[in-house]
Amino acid sequence: MNFGDWTVLLCGLSLFLYGMHGMSAGLEAAAGQKLQRVLAKLTENRGKGVAVGTIITALVQSSSAVTVMVVGFVNSGMMTFRQSVGVIMGANIGTTVTAQMVAFDIGVAAPFIAFSGIILVLAVKNPRIGHMGEVLAGLGILFIGLEMMSGAMMPLRESELFLEVITKCSDPLTGILTGALFAALIQSSSASVGILQALAAGGAVPFGSAVYVLFGQNIGTCVTAMLASVGTNRNAKRAMAVHLLFNVIGTAVFAVLCAVTPLTGFVKAWTPGRPALQIANMHTLFNVATTVLLFPFGNLLADFAERVLPDT
Repeated sequence: MNFGDWTVLLCGLSLFLYGMHGMSAGLEAAAGQKLQRVLAKLTENRGKGVAVGTIITALVQSSSAVTVMVVGFVNSGMMTFRQSVGVIMGANIGTTVTAQMVAFDIGVAAPFIAFSGIILVLAVKNPRIGHMGEVLAGLGILFIGLEMMSGAMMPLRESELFLEVITKCSDPLTGILTGALFAALIQSSSASVGILQALAAGGAVPFGSAVYVLFGQNIGTCVTAMLASVGTNRNAKRAMAVHLLFNVIGTAVFAVLCAVTPLTGFVKAWTPGRPALQIANMHTLFNVATTVLLFPFGNLLADFAERVLPDT
């Protein structure tokens, strides 16, 4: 990759992150108070908590934002620690919506989506419609950025250094650590998964290597909640610990499954020739299956967090 390719890559990444932020900000502005009330009230049992966490995260497009919100609610006493467990599980499912959206090639329509959103923001005086315009503009800008990143990364297919690094990522531990560090630096699992999809779409990353990076990205996104829990009470820190534990257990289970079973080939066969969608499908499978696996053990997760972080 030459200097021009790196410039395009950085521009694409900037647009992708800005678009995601615009979508999230627009949705929060349009329904932020309602989302907070729903999140605080409709969590009487773990099943409802999972549903609420899934829906709200799908709307806000950020599991980190919802998890940080949950940590704040637990810290303020608006939600109990055990109520938060189901919401955190649901947030991990909801965040996969972004990856599925990215997997569908609507790059051709992206400029029109962004333009229509900007028209709504500038021409319509109704605040709610203006906020929805922000969502559309953010969505269009997100896909424009993704297209730029995908094009800029294509020369990486011929880079010996990059291919050597990716080859090492086929080792489960190295791939997981790489993905965790990447997501922790970007502070967004959705953005880091989107970049991984762009690499795969450009042919730079084989699916067999991408899956371990993907699993690590789910761990790396917990850093945001960890930072949010600094200075909070014990229960808020326990909510953060459950979020981390959920993703660590899921990563361990799926890394073993991919290493000893044909799971990777099975998921790849669902959508042959579409690497971005393959990554999105594995991301969805990871979070849904981990939620189903750990849902019956929600109280055990809470008990473990209470032992690790006792009251005194």
